[in-house]
Amino acid sequence: MQISDQVFLEGFMSEYILEIENLTKDFPGVRALDNVSLKVKKGGIHSLCGENGAGKSTLMSCISGVYPNGDFDGKVSFKGRETKYHNVKDSEKEGLAIIHQELALSPYLSIYENIFLGHMNTRFGIINWHKYSIESKKYLKTVGLNEPPETIVSKMGVGKQQLVEIARALSKKADLIILDEPTSSLNDDESEKLLNLMLELKKQGITLVMISHKLNEVLKVADTVTVLRDGKSISTYDVKSDNLTEEMIIKDMVGRNLTHRFPERKSSPGEAVMEVKNWTVYHPDYHDIKVVDDVSFYLRKGEILAFCGPMGAGRTELMMSIYGKSYGSRCEGELKINGKTRTFNSARSAINAGLGYISEDRKSLGLVLIQDVKTNITISSFDKISKFGVIDNQQEIKIAERQRKELNIRTPSIYQYVRNLSGGNQQKVVVAKSLQANPDIFIVDEPTRGIDVGAKTEIYGILNDMIAAGKSVIMVSSELPEAIGMADRIYVMNEGKIKGELSKDEATQEKIMHLALVG
Repeated sequence: MQISDQVFLEGFMSEYILEIENLTKDFPGVRALDNVSLKVKKGGIHSLCGENGAGKSTLMSCISGVYPNGDFDGKVSFKGRETKYHNVKDSEKEGLAIIHQELALSPYLSIYENIFLGHMNTRFGIINWHKYSIESKKYLKTVGLNEPPETIVSKMGVGKQQLVEIARALSKKADLIILDEPTSSLNDDESEKLLNLMLELKKQGITLVMISHKLNEVLKVADTVTVLRDGKSISTYDVKSDNLTEEMIIKDMVGRNLTHRFPERKSSPGEAVMEVKNWTVYHPDYHDIKVVDDVSFYLRKGEILAFCGPMGAGRTELMMSIYGKSYGSRCEGELKINGKTRTFNSARSAINAGLGYISEDRKSLGLVLIQDVKTNITISSFDKISKFGVIDNQQEIKIAERQRKELNIRTPSIYQYVRNLSGGNQQKVVVAKSLQANPDIFIVDEPTRGIDVGAKTEIYGILNDMIAAGKSVIMVSSELPEAIGMADRIYVMNEGKIKGELSKDEATQEKIMHLALVG
C-alpha cells in the first residue's frame, strides 16, 4: 500500500473530519487566535460561538486557506491529512468550502453561472452553457430553490442568494461546508428554511460548521458547540448529553452571567417630536411602484419606537426616505419635526435638523473601511472640529478617544483601520459617529445584526442612555424578542403598509406575526 493511500484510509476511518491543534494567529498589535484546538466530527453540525472579536471568522479563514499556510502557527488536519493551503482554491479541491457572511456572488450573472463560476470545463476554449444550466437544476433542487437557472442573482432576495452559495459549494463536491453567520440577513421564515436545509444536508453525510450569534438556532441544529473567548477555545459541549442551554453558552462567551439581555429602564414618553402623515415612496427604478404606501405614524420624546415586519415590508425604505430622501424616485406626504413641517432633500439637511441614522448595512453605508477608527467617528461632524476648512487634529483625537472609552470599542488604538475590527466593534464605531452629531431623533436599522449577545447588551444600554437624556429612538428590527424587550410601542409593517400598532404590554411574537401576515 502506498503512503498516500494509507493516509487517505486513516482519514476515512477517523471519527473526525477536521482537527485543529494549537492554532495561533497574530495581526499587527493584536493576537486574534491563541493556541486554539478543536475537533469536528464527520457528518454532524458543529457550531462556533463567541463574542465579536473572539476569533471565530479568523479561525475559519485559517482553516479554509483565506490566510495561507505559514501565516499562522499550529496544525490543521482535514480528512486525516495536515493541510498546506495557499488559497481558497486549494481547500475547495479537497472538499472544504466556506460561505462568508458577506456573500461572494457576482450580482449581474445568472444563478447557474454563479454556481459554476471558477470551475467550468471547456472544450477547445468554449463553455457549454446549456450543459451547466441543466446541471445546475439538481443543485437548486437539493437546496430547495425554485428559480429558473437563468435568473440574475441581483433580482433575488438575500435568502435566495444564500441558497445559491450553498448550491455552489455542493457543485464543488464539498464534504465540509463552513457557514459564517448564515441567517444574519434573513427573516424568520428564510432562517427556518435554511436551518432545515442544513439538517437535510447533514442526513446526506455532509459536515457543517456554523458560526452564529443566534443561540436559539445553534441549539436547534447543532450536535456540538465550541465557545471561543478572546482568541482562546474555552469549552466544547455535546448539545444533547450536556443538556446545553443558551445561558451556559453566554456565560462561557462573556466570562460572566448575563442576567439582563435587555437593560431595564423607566419609560415616560412625552409629546410627539416627529409626525409622518400619508407617506408614500416610489421605487427608484420603477417609478410607478409604491414601496411605501400611505404610511402614517408618530414618535414621542423619550420613546423607543420599533418597526417590525418581514423582509421586503418597506421598513428600511421608509426610514431612508425620511432621512434626506435617501431612497426612492420620489416621496409624497408630510413630515413634521417638533410641530413644524420639514422637507429634507439630503442626508446633511436631516443631520442638521437633529436626525441621526444607522444603516442596516454598516460596511457599505455606515463606514469607510479603509479609514481608521478616529476618522470614522468624527467624519459626520467635521464642521464642529474645523476652522476655515482645517481640522483641529487634537480635538479630533480627544473626541475619538472619549467615544472609544465610553462605548468600549475594543481596538489597539484609534488609528486602527475599521476593516480590521470585529463586527460588534464596527457597529459601535457607527454608533459613535452618529452620536457625535448629537441627534435628537435617532433612527437605527437592525442595530444588532451580526453581533454577539455581549455587544448587543452594550448597544441596548447606549439606546437607553439616549432616552434618559430626552432623545427619541426609532428602531427597525427583524428580531422580535429585541423589539419586544426594548420598545415602548411597535408598528408592524408588510407590503409597504402599516398593518397595526402594539403597546409594550400588548406585544407578543404571535401578535406581531399575526398583524404582519393577516393585518
